[in-house]
Amino acid sequence: MLTQERYHSILQILSEREAVTVAELSQMLDTSESTIRRDLNYLDEMGKLKKVFGGATAIQSASGVTESPFESREGEMYEEKTAIARYAATLVHDGDFVFIDAGTTTYRLIDFLTNKNATYITNGIAHSRKLIQRGFDTHILGGKIKPYTEAVVGTTAIAHIRRLNFTKAFVGTNGIDLTAGFSTPELDEGAVKEEIVSKAYLTFILSDSSKFRRVFPVSFADIEKGCIITDSVPDERFLQATVIKEVNK
Repeated sequence: MLTQERYHSILQILSEREAVTVAELSQMLDTSESTIRRDLNYLDEMGKLKKVFGGATAIQSASGVTESPFESREGEMYEEKTAIARYAATLVHDGDFVFIDAGTTTYRLIDFLTNKNATYITNGIAHSRKLIQRGFDTHILGGKIKPYTEAVVGTTAIAHIRRLNFTKAFVGTNGIDLTAGFSTPELDEGAVKEEIVSKAYLTFILSDSSKFRRVFPVSFADIEKGCIITDSVPDERFLQATVIKEVNK
């Protein structure tokens, strides 16, 4: 069996089983275990699967086209999101015109903001409430409200964004990929994020390490369009593609 045929077969098996051992692949493909390990190493480096001890698991490239409710996502990767948010808050300076995207990591960012000589715009309902409670100069986009994510989206929101020029934007993402860039499950939110990135002088993508090597249906920006703030980077190739701040280093 040719190398490319083995790669295809391994990925096909994982698409059906989600996890497989080296021994199983060796038997199924009639190939030595050492060759299978080399194949898994290569496919892991390419972001096609996740290599684990004794085998591999499938990467959920496009895990659904809808998002979980805001509340259910808030506790995921909590410590990592907190460290990312704490660092991101230090980037806001006097006179900044700041956009804060809807999302759980950007929501945590508000807890650490201290600069009240900046103006804050958001499309997050929960975000606007917290900003007001903390005494910040707060504005919210108009438009359609998505019940699950509590994000304001739609043509009205996009038209509003087009009239604004942000010095800094803090944007969330569901996936980060070298080829697909930053992506999200939903068309309306993707369109808003794309417009935000285009209207910001500096875009900071706030993302924990679980989002790397994942691709969702809607890409909203190429990877070089945003500076990523994360807890750690699982693949050094990302460090060569854009500016990345690892807060745990």
